[in-house]
Amino acid sequence: MGRVRQWLSRPLVLGALVVAALVAGAGLYWFEPWKLVQDETVREGIPTAAAVDESAEDSSGTPAPEAPKAPVTLATGEFISHEHRTSGTVRILRLPDGSRTLRLTGLDTSNGPDLRVWITDAPVKEGTAGWGVFDDGKYENLGRLKGNKGDQNYALPAGLDLSRYSSVSIWCDRFNVSFGAAALTRG
Repeated sequence: MGRVRQWLSRPLVLGALVVAALVAGAGLYWFEPWKLVQDETVREGIPTAAAVDESAEDSSGTPAPEAPKAPVTLATGEFISHEHRTSGTVRILRLPDGSRTLRLTGLDTSNGPDLRVWITDAPVKEGTAGWGVFDDGKYENLGRLKGNKGDQNYALPAGLDLSRYSSVSIWCDRFNVSFGAAALTRG
């Protein structure tokens, strides 16, 4: 026991231990490795808008046209894997009140630090060629990924011109890499 204390009392050894502890702490903070074994499942239903008043009239006294009762699908896509195995579908929905929502259904990807949902103008490329393309052009950050599994909804900004966007990415903002992405097909 005396030899260990004597060895640990040397300034070089003590300094190395302090540096190693700081590096390990920073690595744990930065990489958050425990998230790789933690799943967060979200089960949000298809969003509904505020009820439409069918008795409303416009300024000429003519009854307002009826809004659709169910969401209308504007675009769809299916995830491919990039940095992490990712599957599920994407739909862009127009709700009865005219607002739009991006819906992820059956999402299954790895958990990770600082994951975001982005709608982008980048083409979806398979393999490592597609990992980092989504921050090269135009993108809109729709917010933090609510969970790495399940069904979830993300409101689209009112003025967002959907014709300028062609894909959705589950983006790791900390490491600038796509976990998975889906090309959008209009229809």
